[in-house]
Amino acid sequence: MKTTIKSQSSELAGLYTLSFRTVIGWTYFSAFWRRLVLENKLIPDEQGYIGEKFNHFLPNALGIKPVIEYLVTHPDALQRSMMVFTIIEAIVGLFIILGLFTRVMSIGVFSLALGILLGSGWLGTTCLDEWQIGVLGITGGFVLFLTGSGTYSLDHYFMKSNKNFTRKRWFQWMGSGNFPYPNPKIFVLTGSLILFALTIFTNQYFHGGVWGPLHNKSVKPKLEIANMSRNNSDLKFQVFRTEGADVYGSFLIGIHILDKDGKILKELDHKELAGMSEKRIKNHYVAKVKPGKHSLIIPLGAKADITLNINDIVMKNEIHFLKLIDVSGIEWIKQIQQ
Repeated sequence: MKTTIKSQSSELAGLYTLSFRTVIGWTYFSAFWRRLVLENKLIPDEQGYIGEKFNHFLPNALGIKPVIEYLVTHPDALQRSMMVFTIIEAIVGLFIILGLFTRVMSIGVFSLALGILLGSGWLGTTCLDEWQIGVLGITGGFVLFLTGSGTYSLDHYFMKSNKNFTRKRWFQWMGSGNFPYPNPKIFVLTGSLILFALTIFTNQYFHGGVWGPLHNKSVKPKLEIANMSRNNSDLKFQVFRTEGADVYGSFLIGIHILDKDGKILKELDHKELAGMSEKRIKNHYVAKVKPGKHSLIIPLGAKADITLNINDIVMKNEIHFLKLIDVSGIEWIKQIQQ
C-alpha cells in the first residue's frame, strides 16, 4: 500500500512540473534551433558568431576565466567547443521536453545553467538578466531531478510498458519514478540550502545585491590601458574592454597624446580612427578591435595591442599622457612611462 501511494505521489509531482519541464527544455533546445536552423551562428568571422559572444564573458567570469581565455585564444578549439556545447544543449533540451531520462538530463540542465551563471552572471543591462537565468536554471535542474517526469513523458510510457525494467534502481536515478534516495527530506533541505547560498553569494559578487552599493558592469563601457611603450617613431599600448553592454562595442572617437599640463600634442579624431590600418592593431581574442564606419570599435572582452605613429612629435620630450575618448563622452587617461 505504501509503495502504491509513494508511486502515485511521485507521478503527481512529475505531472505538476509538466509546464516547467517543457518550458525549461525549450530554453535549451532553442539555443540549437536559433544557432543552426534559423541561422548559422557557428561560422567564425561571420556576424553573430557565438564564439565572439562567448568572448564577452571573459572580463568578469567567476572561477572559469582561464578556460574561457584559453578557448578565445585558440579559435579552432573554440569553434569545436561551441559546436559540442550546442549539440549538448539540443540533446538536453529535447530530452527534457520529451521527458526521457529526465533525471540525468536535469543534471545537464543544472550544469549548463551553472556555466551560464559563472561565465556571464555579471551581464545584463536591465534586470541582471544572465544572473537570473543562471540561478533559475540551476534551481530548475535540481527540481526536475527530484520530481522526474509524470504522465505525459516517455519515461512514464516506458515505466508502464515495461515495469520490471523501469523499476530497476538505475532507471530511477536516470529516468523518473520514486526518488531513490533513502532520506529525501535531508537531500532536499541540503540541496536547497546550497543553492540558496550560491544565489546569495553570486548576487553579491556580481552585482552587490545583498549589501553595500549596487553595481551593474553592463551599463557603461570601461577600457583598461596597459603595456605602454615608445620608441623613436611609435607609441604602443594595450587596450582591454572589461565592462559595458555586450550587444555593441565601445566606439572610440578620439585618441589624444598630452603633455604634463594636459595640452594636446597629437590628436586622432573619429575619421582617422575609422581609417586606421588593421596592421596597427594586433588582436588577442576572437572579439576584435577594428575600424568601423565612424570610429574604432572595441567589443566587450576584446584585447588588442595598438601602435600609433608619433614621428611628428617624437622630438617633444613633454609626452606624458594618453587619453582615449568614447562616443558617450567617457574618457580614460594613462600616464606614459618615460
